[in-house]
Amino acid sequence: MILRDVTNSGTNHNFIPDDLSNYKLVKAGQFAMNKMKAWQGSYGVSQYNGVVSPAYFVFHLKGVDGGFFHSAIRSKAYVPFFAQASDGVRIGQWDLSQERMRWIPFFLPPLIEQRAIVRYLDWVDRRVRRYVRAKERLIGLLEEEKQAIINQAVTRGLDPSVRLRASGVEWLGDVPEHWEVTALRHRYSQELGKMLDAKRITGSHLLPYLRNTDVQWDHINVDDLPVMDIAPSEYGRYTVQKGDLLVCEGGEVGRCAMWTSELELCGYQKALHRLRPKNLGRDLTRFMYFTLRAASDRQAFSDGHISTIAHLTGEKLRAQRLPFPPFAEQLEIVDFLDDATRASDVAISRARRQIELVKEYRTRLIADVVTGKLDVREAATGFGTKKE
Repeated sequence: MILRDVTNSGTNHNFIPDDLSNYKLVKAGQFAMNKMKAWQGSYGVSQYNGVVSPAYFVFHLKGVDGGFFHSAIRSKAYVPFFAQASDGVRIGQWDLSQERMRWIPFFLPPLIEQRAIVRYLDWVDRRVRRYVRAKERLIGLLEEEKQAIINQAVTRGLDPSVRLRASGVEWLGDVPEHWEVTALRHRYSQELGKMLDAKRITGSHLLPYLRNTDVQWDHINVDDLPVMDIAPSEYGRYTVQKGDLLVCEGGEVGRCAMWTSELELCGYQKALHRLRPKNLGRDLTRFMYFTLRAASDRQAFSDGHISTIAHLTGEKLRAQRLPFPPFAEQLEIVDFLDDATRASDVAISRARRQIELVKEYRTRLIADVVTGKLDVREAATGFGTKKE
């Protein structure tokens, strides 16, 4: 196999000179790789004619099947070699040494075997993708079922014979007549997190803090959190306590989770709202979690402008009119929902784990096949010539 560098061959078609003057032409079947990100597998054999930025190397392939080379070079058997052939102060600024790259060993079977391997891997990949799609459909159905249970319970309660009245809130519809429907500000205190200012970090009062991405539905990530300065005098405003509800201001607005004291002391960034009941004997934070989940599902936080970036301001959140059953009923609904959704959560978690495992299997299999550890010549016989 021969790799011939064409990045400096003078072949540079600039269709829009002002924007693409330094870009490089890539033809279908050529190998293109980002020299700054080769260490993480940012490369492959192109299926299209197009252009790439100056940060790419572009090579002709000779004496090798493009499909085989693409699968092999992107496998875990070869990606680590490109990290070893890269230089730089830190990972994000690594630069691939083309000279050292040329010494990376590559297992090259005869062309007929390469094509047999490609057929086999295509066959495996189709089955893996089919399996993943089936599991994703299952997850979607389970999520829909779970959401329907939540929506019914937090808007109508658990008594199917209860008398209803109009709530006056479009997304909410009718609610039990003895429930209160009022603005969130009357029942919960709300604080927006601290704005991150890297220039003002002194290191004297560093605390881990939560970002928008750390708060998912009913789950908060506490691993590898960044830190910022939060002075003791600011703890009351910018740290979280057990039972607080953290609500995303942007992204998937309204997404929320309860803090259960995973860390002894933790702050939160401006991209998050912190909700705390004003009266712990009147309102249950776990019920508010389920309520906001239903509100989000029914587009309660949408402003109707699809083209704009979703944003849940503190004012909008405080003004949001929500249902508030009596405290005892909130407890009953929470207990019911925790029990009713537990089986769905287990099934969803199991399906996601199965997806991870089958993808890991495919990754290991590709590496073993393209390096000759697993002989698939006999298994590949007839692939592509008969219906599966």
